Amino acid sequence: MRHRSLLILTTVLTTGALTLTACGSRDDDNKSDGNSGSSNTTVVIGVDAPLTGDLSALGLGIKNSADLAAKTANKNKTVPGITFEVQPLDDQAQPSVGQQNATKFIDNKKVLGVVGPLNSGVAQSMQKPLNDAGLTQVSPANTGTELTQGDNWKTGDKKRPFKTYFRTATTDQIQGAFAAKYLYNNAKIKQVYLIDDQKPYGAGLAASFKATFTGLGGKIVGSDHVNPDDRDFNAVVTKVKKSGAKAVYYGGEYPAGAPLSQQLKDSVKIPLMGGDGMYSADFIKLNKKAQGDIATSVGKPVEELDSAKKFIADYKTAGYKDAYEAYGGGTYDATWAIIEAVKLAVADNDGKLPDDARAKVLDAMSKVKFDGVTGPVSFDQYGDTTNTMMTAYQVDGGKWVSKLSEAYKP
Repeated sequence: MRHRSLLILTTVLTTGALTLTACGSRDDDNKSDGNSGSSNTTVVIGVDAPLTGDLSALGLGIKNSADLAAKTANKNKTVPGITFEVQPLDDQAQPSVGQQNATKFIDNKKVLGVVGPLNSGVAQSMQKPLNDAGLTQVSPANTGTELTQGDNWKTGDKKRPFKTYFRTATTDQIQGAFAAKYLYNNAKIKQVYLIDDQKPYGAGLAASFKATFTGLGGKIVGSDHVNPDDRDFNAVVTKVKKSGAKAVYYGGEYPAGAPLSQQLKDSVKIPLMGGDGMYSADFIKLNKKAQGDIATSVGKPVEELDSAKKFIADYKTAGYKDAYEAYGGGTYDATWAIIEAVKLAVADNDGKLPDDARAKVLDAMSKVKFDGVTGPVSFDQYGDTTNTMMTAYQVDGGKWVSKLSEAYKP
């Protein structure tokens, strides 16, 4: 999705947060860093996410986590002489708006990297303009395999379409296969009704699930498509009931997935399973009958990672009123990857930001490697994360409970 997680507000942060301004590559005014006699160059990191609308819970977690990374870098003077700021823009989960935001980031010459978006469909609209501008993009949530490996990846013809695009979330190929294996081997469910929302993320995830599930011996007893804006699913629920399915796999996101699950339980008591687009606290808030539902998400729960303890504590201290949600840790790492690339570019230019900073930051991305919130962070030849850790969760007692985490390769 991303495609993780898991809600336009004004861009005024909570108490103690930095003022977010549309500022990036070189600050001709040399802003003071607060120390007598010293001056800094300002670098802006753009953040694109749905900050309003149905998916804003996930988007606000992305915005806040990116802001926290920038503030931490400034506090620790991670890149001497550089002050980082973030420029958050609301894409409303709409590809056309994401494309407009990409143009805004490109036009702001101080922007040296972009974090986001949440949705794979939005990413498709942003990739080319950012690539044409040589502006680095790192998504913490997109999982559409074609974004990094091209449209023919299923045939083994993998070709990276855009050199500027990276992500800290693993692909639908991995997530869908992991979900199928978990449902078949761990949940012991062999008959599934398959539904997707026709969007790139949902359709891709459902296709990956189907390929692995049937390969294991599972049976798809029926399939259907729904509109992600619909909230009345009685017609498809009737089909599910007649099919004899023991579970529904839904390729989509929680705004539609939650009412689908609830209406399903009203008719037939079987679990609904989905991907990281379902793994949000809001799925449970919107669904009074979520008990037993299953979701997969990229990475391991940050609450279970020693590497994430400081992130969790710092996020709480910063006072953000919105939860970091499913993509908080991955967003922090995505933002930090850009910060590390800036650090390398500055170090290679005698401690100063180079005039061709965007090109140098992009060149440095292939060298970025660090221990992040979610674990070791680096990127392969396609721009994909090398961390393929996946986790299966199940709703129990009104909350998501992790059931299985493993580094997975299909």
